Amino acid sequence: MPLVFTLAFRNLFHDRLRFIATVIGIVFSIVLVTVQMGLYLGFGQMVTTMIDHASADLWIMQKGTKCFEDPSLLDTRQRSRALAVPGTVEAVPVVIGFSDWRTPGGSSTPVFVVGTDLRSGGLEPWNVVDGRVESLSTPNAVAVDRSYFDRLGITGLGARAEIRQQSVRVSVVTDGIRSFTTTPYVFMDVDRARAHTGTPSSKATYFLVRVAAGADVQKVRRDLLNSLTDVEVLTPGEFRERSRQFWLFGTGAGAALFAGALLGIIVGTVIVAQTLYSSTKDHLNEFATLRAIGSSRRYIYNVIICQALLSAVIGFGLAYLVSLLVVYLSSAGALPIVVTPALSVGLFALTVVMCVVSAIAAIMKVTRIDPAVVFTR
Repeated sequence: MPLVFTLAFRNLFHDRLRFIATVIGIVFSIVLVTVQMGLYLGFGQMVTTMIDHASADLWIMQKGTKCFEDPSLLDTRQRSRALAVPGTVEAVPVVIGFSDWRTPGGSSTPVFVVGTDLRSGGLEPWNVVDGRVESLSTPNAVAVDRSYFDRLGITGLGARAEIRQQSVRVSVVTDGIRSFTTTPYVFMDVDRARAHTGTPSSKATYFLVRVAAGADVQKVRRDLLNSLTDVEVLTPGEFRERSRQFWLFGTGAGAALFAGALLGIIVGTVIVAQTLYSSTKDHLNEFATLRAIGSSRRYIYNVIICQALLSAVIGFGLAYLVSLLVVYLSSAGALPIVVTPALSVGLFALTVVMCVVSAIAAIMKVTRIDPAVVFTR
């Protein structure tokens, strides 16, 4: 086996320009696949960020709600009925909706209002870097993320603006709560959220249900469905999956990301296959010599496969370093690229498979070698 590795190593590095072209092809394809899959994972996380950070065992919503950002309304009388169900401890109202943010300078931008009952802690802002969440209970107080300061025309804590012609003041600043739609989230008390979105006082978008300790969540869910009308009751996991399905596949975003990843695989495989084939073709006489001195076909195949594996390891190593740089540069963007350990392992396996499959073309060429050609040189 060491001799196989040595021969594969020398064949691979004999023509350095061709080897560089092979590595560039692998790096290009793997980085492209990493970016596309990382965007897919990042997008999947961002579309469920509110669900992930909500304190709830169950979500009560209007029938047909497709995702968190779908502002269908429930009657608050449903909340009283929900609280009457055995095992239900709290049913926290949440109000969401789009509104218009206007700076003192007169410019405006759309914002997405998120209002909750702060006394119950249903869906509060997280990653707070300035101010206190408790201050949102004071008049006109709101929370915004500092990544949207330029968009909102503010400089930080204490800044003033208007939402729906009503004065607001930034009392809490967060870091990293970004919207995949690029529309800034603005957190506030549920009653002010109704005023800023034009929602009637008798309506809410969701009720976040907390069940008693030790209670059967599924039983409480069934009882809620029996007690309420025209609603759906979902677990956080079910609502999370529904939101992902809608945004990734209902809108075509997921198909576009997968298409880009597939393109990267195809391009990389073609480049690597062509390079390995050319390298093998240039060394046909050497392979014929090996056959003439008694080397088995299996031995020669092992050399070619070893070349492919060396290309995979070197190419993936460089691609991984480039991917880490891309992840770092995207971390502060509107849609960060997420690379998980599982994705890294999968990409390495993909690189190995891509290179080995590419080597098949070279192996097919070698199978037709006549050992006698070495004596005609």
